Amino acid sequence: MTDEQRDLTTSESEDVTASTTEDPQYGVGPFSIREVAIGAVWLVAFILSFVSITTVGFNSVWTSGLLWVLTIGVPTVAVFLIALRRLSPQGIRRVGSLGIDQFASVAFSVATVLWIQLLWETVSIAIDGGPWVRNWVTWIMAVLMLAGVVLTVFAPLIPPLSEDFRGRREIPAHRNARPIRPVSPRPAPVRPEPAVATEIDEAPVVTADETDTRTDADFSQTAVWEPVQTRDTYEPVTVVDVTEEEPVAEPLEDDVEDTDTATGTPVSNQAFWALAPEERDVVDEIGIPLFRIGPTAWALVIEDRGEVFVIRHEDGRVGYLHDVSDVTRG
Repeated sequence: MTDEQRDLTTSESEDVTASTTEDPQYGVGPFSIREVAIGAVWLVAFILSFVSITTVGFNSVWTSGLLWVLTIGVPTVAVFLIALRRLSPQGIRRVGSLGIDQFASVAFSVATVLWIQLLWETVSIAIDGGPWVRNWVTWIMAVLMLAGVVLTVFAPLIPPLSEDFRGRREIPAHRNARPIRPVSPRPAPVRPEPAVATEIDEAPVVTADETDTRTDADFSQTAVWEPVQTRDTYEPVTVVDVTEEEPVAEPLEDDVEDTDTATGTPVSNQAFWALAPEERDVVDEIGIPLFRIGPTAWALVIEDRGEVFVIRHEDGRVGYLHDVSDVTRG
């Protein structure tokens, strides 16, 4: 492997969440301060989830049917994805149309609502004169999930935590997160108009006394007969040439230039080498960066779509380069 290829491979292994500003962000190892706080909150909540939440007998969230799915299961998945995003940048980077941070916000918000619901039921039963059915674990779990909401939903508004969101690279949104299309009113059905009967004149009758004086050379033309004075007298007044036109040769398939069906721009299927003046992202169909190309190594372009290059990496990945300005062709 040459030095240029080694530098290109090193640049591709960089975290996709790298900041585009010069202001560095410090944390604990590969994790930011906010991510460490989320992990600490989850760890305490995960340990307490195995403790009974009732005062009568043993009954934890793991032994209460499907209560564990939203109270601790979904937040566990969110914390796992946050750690995976730092440790494996090429791993899972979204859940459906939601980013990792958006999914974590939804997970802790839903868990908080469920724990508050359990507290509300406990207080309601106690007000009605019943026993205090749930213990202190329910109160602590509700506070921990509420702390998770602060660290995810309200983190961009809190100065110490907002550094994790400052200067992130902008990428195209998922199609499910894009603005909605306008809805046009359905056109009203068109009622067919009733047909109007028209009186058709009786076709003229040609008598046997009339003779056709056309020669064989005149059969290449057709005469249109119209009445001159009376209904029984006709003579040709217009001659229409009905000679067969020569067919126009269709262009061969090799003479037709391929075009992009979406944009109408010419498309070239001939591969060539390209060198970008600076490092640029090569993204997939929805705009997520796959790898980067730069001035240190040539990139193989397998298809030229005018304003977009289809580039194949040496490991077989194929992506799209949208910024093709000042690119040197090899």
